[in-house]
Amino acid sequence: MFTPLALIAGLLILILGAEFLVRGASALALKLGVTPLIIGLTIVAFGTSAPELAVSLKSALAGNSGIALGNVVGSNIANIGLILGLTALVRPIGVQSMMVKRDIPLMLFASLLFWGLISDGSLSQLDGALLSSMLIAYLGMNYLFDKQQADTESMELKPLAPLLAVVLLLIGIAMLVGGGILFVDGAVALARQLGMSELLIGLTIIAIGTSMPELITSLVAARRGESDIAIGNLVGSNLFNILGILGITAIIHPITASVPKLDMLVMVSLALLLLPLAWSGLRVGRREGALLLLCYLVYLSYLVLSAQSL
Repeated sequence: MFTPLALIAGLLILILGAEFLVRGASALALKLGVTPLIIGLTIVAFGTSAPELAVSLKSALAGNSGIALGNVVGSNIANIGLILGLTALVRPIGVQSMMVKRDIPLMLFASLLFWGLISDGSLSQLDGALLSSMLIAYLGMNYLFDKQQADTESMELKPLAPLLAVVLLLIGIAMLVGGGILFVDGAVALARQLGMSELLIGLTIIAIGTSMPELITSLVAARRGESDIAIGNLVGSNLFNILGILGITAIIHPITASVPKLDMLVMVSLALLLLPLAWSGLRVGRREGALLLLCYLVYLSYLVLSAQSL
């Protein structure tokens, strides 16, 4: 009886939390004099990645490094294939040229760097320090080069007091974390009741479940016309997953595990595919969204068939 209630309650909390987060983040962008894209790439992305951080840290400390790595790889694949695909199908997303020239290539570079570092079957504390330092440099670069006055006419939201914007932002992040954990717990319990294997649960339910905050936040942002937050949230989340979550986790507890080459190839390929899709017309339209979603469904089908054969 608890499982369906957990799923429903988690989803409702996620939706409400996303509303608070997007509204607070947009208002904060106005007050700080930066674009919503920068807020989406940083604060919103880090907030929606909190469930991945919690799962990866908990798994690594418990000696389940494979779950920590699989969670990040699976979430990054879901962010581009599933979430961006669905969001673009709901409403085409405009892309700023700066994102195509800098942020998406950086996401691709981070994915390739991660693949190279984990190729020996481990992420050492030194590797973690390298990834974390790149995240700090990225944040500093955003602050130094992208601080500019936001276009208030492009926003539908009315200005909010700075304190209220911060409060909404923090409440939204807290609700996304809580709702995400509740949703994942309910989904895993339901999957076990249905007889799904632990491997299949990890590769699908946990990866998709911890990406639910990104999904709901991007859909809410797209519906409100905040394209910069919608796509910035996903690209920034993928960067934070690799540079921040794996970096912090490896520093606290070195990770010893391997990731199947196919999963790494899919993660890198989707990051590479996003570059020309976003460059063409500086938008991710419904056709591009359908292509991304199709790629994810093919990958997911392979996971299900492979797990059933084990």
